[in-house]
Amino acid sequence: MPNNLPIRKIIHVDMDAFYASVEQMDHPELKGKALAVGGSEKRGVVAAASYEARKFGVRSAMSGMQAKRNCPDLIFVPPRFDRYKEISKKVRTIFYDYTDLVEPLSLDEAYLDVTENKKGNPSASLIAQEIRQRIFKEVGLTASAGISINKFVAKIASDYNKPNGQKTVNPEDVLDFLKALDIRKFHGVGKVTADKMYQLGIFTGEDLKLRSLDYLEQHFGKSGSYYYYLVRGIHNSEVKPNRIRKSLAAERTFNENLSSEIFMLEKLEKIAKEVAKRLEQSKVAGKTVTLKIKYSDFTLQTRSKTLPYFVSNKEVILDTAKDLLYQEKMSNSVRLLGISMSNLNTEDKATQVTNLKQTVNVQLKFGF
Repeated sequence: MPNNLPIRKIIHVDMDAFYASVEQMDHPELKGKALAVGGSEKRGVVAAASYEARKFGVRSAMSGMQAKRNCPDLIFVPPRFDRYKEISKKVRTIFYDYTDLVEPLSLDEAYLDVTENKKGNPSASLIAQEIRQRIFKEVGLTASAGISINKFVAKIASDYNKPNGQKTVNPEDVLDFLKALDIRKFHGVGKVTADKMYQLGIFTGEDLKLRSLDYLEQHFGKSGSYYYYLVRGIHNSEVKPNRIRKSLAAERTFNENLSSEIFMLEKLEKIAKEVAKRLEQSKVAGKTVTLKIKYSDFTLQTRSKTLPYFVSNKEVILDTAKDLLYQEKMSNSVRLLGISMSNLNTEDKATQVTNLKQTVNVQLKFGF
């Protein structure tokens, strides 16, 4: 393992099928059934699927029609985000009993740095187990966890024993764990990059580790050094309790495709109102307004405009979105519209630059 690196004990907690599990908890008649939150058998997109539905290949971001084809008995329920936020707050309250270094990634997952923790417990594995037990007892839901020396390995580990399980990758096991890893599991390796790596004969972490730094930088530019150090267990991103929000958005999928811009304007007004509400709740404003348009053939288009000042007012957001709507004639009927705000006036956007170029020799030894 690398030397000269911060010795950290990181837990990644991931709630199991969170939205679907909340619905099954609140509606006992849905327990044990194939369930999809969001979408419908005719419209929309699945936001979450229960494990019973996943057995049929139903996944989040899948169209409702495809999900129904995969699982004819699938039950669709509308999302209740206020309820999910309520449950999420209860779960985070448990996290803060152990450490203040909690970095939420979404409503259903978070990183915890328990290197120094409020319980004085030297074992991150036992802390993760205790947290999961408390979530089940106090909230009524199951969670899975990954435990290791950095965020990257912990997040991957949390997927290994789902649902309702955990996996610890001890310091001395990290390199072997990464060597056996499918290249698609590495953060920053999307489909395009994975295809390129396949063409270069890179299929696993072991294959990746055989490539030199120069080779990876030659083929992948700046990302090459990231991959080079990552496969050697060097990932110094700290758990950041106050993550900087970079954008804020709202969108709607319609029951029927819209072909009239008049009807689209009515929908945009409601979306702009929701965006303004979220900006106010987050106490932020933004300069860049982006209009998202998904057509009936599922092609996606975005149009953006950057204003000379920060805005959070519904009317200004709506007027800008209207301008973007009229910027170009629609190529087809529309099934989804969305508005997002970026270039937000968050206070400190500076991120700490980590020096990855450190020597790799000495093994870390501390209780996990």
